[in-house]
Amino acid sequence: MVAYAPYVAGTASLSSLYHASSPLPTAYNACQVATVTVYQYAEAVATIEALPTTYPTVNAHGHGGPYYNPYNDLPLPYNFPGQPTDGEVYAPEKPSPPFVYGGPAKEYYDAPAWIPNGYNKLVPSLPKGKQNGKSYWGDIDCPHLPVTGLPGGPSHSSAYPSSVAYPPYPSVSGSPSYSMISTNSSESTIYSTGVTASTSYSSTSTPTPACPTMPDTGVTRTYDLHVSYQTIAPDGVTRNGLTINGQFPGPLVEANWGDWIVFKVTNDLTDEGTALHAHGLLQTNTSWYDGVPAVAQCPITPNGGTLEMLFRADRYGTSWYHSNAQYSGGAHGPLVIYGPQHAKYDIDLGPILLEDWFHADYYTLVNNTMNGRFPPSNNNLINGKMQYPCANTTLPCESNAGISKFKFQSGKKHLLRLINAGAEGVEKFSIDGHTLTVVAQDFVPVEPYTTNVVTLGIAQRTDVIVEAIGAPGDAYWMRSQLGTQRCTLNDGISPNAVAAVYYENADTDSVPATTSDVTADQLASCKNDDLTLGIPLCKIPLEEPTTTQDITFDFRSNGTNFIWFVDNQTYRGDYNQPILLQANKGDLDYKPEWNVFNFGTNKTVRIHLINNGLVGGHPMHLHGHDFHVLAEGFGEWDGTVTNPDNTVRRDVHMLQNAQNTTSGVVPSFMVLQFNQDNPGVWPLHCHLAWHVSGGLFLNVLERPGDIQDQIIDDDVFDGCKTWNTYTDTNIPNQIDSGLRRF
Repeated sequence: MVAYAPYVAGTASLSSLYHASSPLPTAYNACQVATVTVYQYAEAVATIEALPTTYPTVNAHGHGGPYYNPYNDLPLPYNFPGQPTDGEVYAPEKPSPPFVYGGPAKEYYDAPAWIPNGYNKLVPSLPKGKQNGKSYWGDIDCPHLPVTGLPGGPSHSSAYPSSVAYPPYPSVSGSPSYSMISTNSSESTIYSTGVTASTSYSSTSTPTPACPTMPDTGVTRTYDLHVSYQTIAPDGVTRNGLTINGQFPGPLVEANWGDWIVFKVTNDLTDEGTALHAHGLLQTNTSWYDGVPAVAQCPITPNGGTLEMLFRADRYGTSWYHSNAQYSGGAHGPLVIYGPQHAKYDIDLGPILLEDWFHADYYTLVNNTMNGRFPPSNNNLINGKMQYPCANTTLPCESNAGISKFKFQSGKKHLLRLINAGAEGVEKFSIDGHTLTVVAQDFVPVEPYTTNVVTLGIAQRTDVIVEAIGAPGDAYWMRSQLGTQRCTLNDGISPNAVAAVYYENADTDSVPATTSDVTADQLASCKNDDLTLGIPLCKIPLEEPTTTQDITFDFRSNGTNFIWFVDNQTYRGDYNQPILLQANKGDLDYKPEWNVFNFGTNKTVRIHLINNGLVGGHPMHLHGHDFHVLAEGFGEWDGTVTNPDNTVRRDVHMLQNAQNTTSGVVPSFMVLQFNQDNPGVWPLHCHLAWHVSGGLFLNVLERPGDIQDQIIDDDVFDGCKTWNTYTDTNIPNQIDSGLRRF
């Protein structure tokens, strides 16, 4: 049992608020309570049509679930990067898509949703449960999120920044009463069940508008999360997936800023370990619950192994949680932390997960990657749904599987929480005929700016506000298109996901007839918006660095395969020896392949990343921190800092692909900086699945002396004992660096 006392003494549990027996409205009960399984997992399964969730490993491929997936045996349309020939050092450039849009059978379908000719309706052919398990993301009746947050939290100002000070934050202790203040009557009804109204709070602080102070809510929210195998068909092609609580994408994890969150993770897989990472949360004083195997913990053993993870909701905004190893197979879900509203909106439409999709199982994808056969994606999804032009294959495929649908209300401002949860693809999000106002990047509120398309690298999040300018009865296409011009490895057939946006009074089975104004040049730009945009509302001064480190990335031969080298060393983790636990014991004797960069007690670290690879850009993610992005470009950095008075900050930023010119390869660069104010071992890595598999990963060892003084929960050490016992007789099939397959 996790030791709560050192962190949240006197907190109150809200588990009872979400118990399955709560008399909530039927639609919300399906979408919210059935997904946020704070109650018993078996009870959640019983509330929905019985579907298998945990399977033995019995298919002829020997892994990943019961279904023998014939797509695992298909040859890839190209052999990239291939095996190095004698004397070949560097890998070739990323190839272009091998097929035309729509594939050879394009004439049988109406683009962009690949509706069979003559059908003219968006009525899904797959029965409920077959496409996405028990997930309700993308369903037209999935209710909106609460505009003012969850019960048990403070009421925040609706305008940010503002000359009006925030209301005082509550001082909560013992077993407080909670109030829900909402201008939306339906949301007020939903959240009032089981809550005692109270408007009496004592003030602890009045934060400045631009940089609010995290409140101490005194609330702990508990989530039971089961990772399991399941056959799913997000685009009509059945494959073995990995689901959370039988859902793809997984259930919503939500909290108020300042709450504590408990993940009760159960590994229902049968032949591999797992772990879950709450992306972007700082994990201050809880770095051992960061959820990265071989770094912060040992994997959770299969066949029912468990770990309870306790951490603070110390950022607010939009994120996601995922298995670092298995998220490309589907093991991920949205994470929303409610906090101050830094821009005005009327409706919180909720999370919109964007991801490239593959018809082969994730083990096959990783195995191909590690043998010189990088897989191109076969489709692209919005909230786990899209359709495929099935006449392009003779293998099992059901046309008209179903797409995601959303409701807009004329004249209202809608908040959309965009998340790139994919494996490899750069996403380009837009809504035909609508303007997107960017108000946050990752967990950082920014000065609003408008655009017609938002670029998201893997793991990036962007909050946008969309004003509903359509008339009642209108219908529009929502699009998420994979970047072109070698931004993304895809086969070219279906790189553009669509969803339908319906205004009130519209026929919600009708097919939108709108067109996109996103240009070819915008699709071909494999980078985030310019660093002069997305300026944080809360200014944090840029200090002079105490130490500076240059780090070079190369994609080259190791004599057998092409893999990634970080300063001439590729990464390979050891599941049985987590780096953080070793540091806690005072042992800093690390293996070279663990790629540990010890920055000691330096206050401020500046890292100059140099990329020589021609196989795609890198969404670089640093755990435990937001980082300043000082500069980006090609060639030599001249030392100029972009917007030095208030630099862009985020936890993922795109490092561009190197340029292949007539005079040779010109490397790209990115310069980031962070303060060492959070002792721990923090991965800094490319979030692109195949690059992590190939070793593009390093670890920042921050203030090792302070790590030795930390009291790490016994659960983490006990988990390693259990894992060590398991691996004594079950040798892990570690086919990659250790971040994609246990």
